Amino acid sequence: MTSLVRTETIPISSGDTEILAYLAEPSRPGRFGAVVVIQEVFGVNSHIREVTERLAGAGYVAIAPHIYHRQAPGFEVGYTAEELELGRRYKQGTKAEELLADVQGAIAHLYSKDNVIPAGVGCIGLCFGGHVAYLAATLPEVKATASFYGAGIATLTPAGGEPTLSRTSEIKGTLYGFFGEKDPLISSEEVNQIEAALAEHGVPHQIFRYPNAEHGFFCDQRYSYHPEAARDAWGQVLQLFKTTLPTAP
Repeated sequence: MTSLVRTETIPISSGDTEILAYLAEPSRPGRFGAVVVIQEVFGVNSHIREVTERLAGAGYVAIAPHIYHRQAPGFEVGYTAEELELGRRYKQGTKAEELLADVQGAIAHLYSKDNVIPAGVGCIGLCFGGHVAYLAATLPEVKATASFYGAGIATLTPAGGEPTLSRTSEIKGTLYGFFGEKDPLISSEEVNQIEAALAEHGVPHQIFRYPNAEHGFFCDQRYSYHPEAARDAWGQVLQLFKTTLPTAP
């Protein structure tokens, strides 16, 4: 990491539990907008740390909570079939309310920092994190959400109950959704349901569909990486945060 960005792994509070989080922030003086980054099923691995650092490089204080911490502290793996299966097993052990507590704990830590403007945050999530980001968009502090290929939003919620999509009316900020049309885990019908729910409840939104992209297209460490789609999506994310998050005068 360059001298422009400072990084560290820190403990944060999530309800009455302590979990780890990866923090990246501009090294220069100032006050900045803030973003919560939500991991894939593979944990807070090198890809998620890189996304967090890229946001810091763009002028945000970014934090990635370890949402598997209750089951596997410090969990991170690569992208083999065996590692994917392990990550999915831990995903099955998560609960919606605990995930929301993790995001709230990350926001509370961001707000405690002198270099953060405590007037709303952004959230970006990928893979399982894309689903969790949609869930986290219901929190009042979240002003902008970038949800990347979050499977199951229209059909389930972590630990059971009504699908996460049923909470769409609680979203008060702006939401951008990013999907590959060749994603075997998310049907075009589900994407249509998400778009329809956002429109029905008056949530400011844009849905981006990439015709030749698969699941995981944003991650340059996965076989499904799609450079053109990833480049366009990142530009959209930066524009979303630029237009919705606070900046210092």
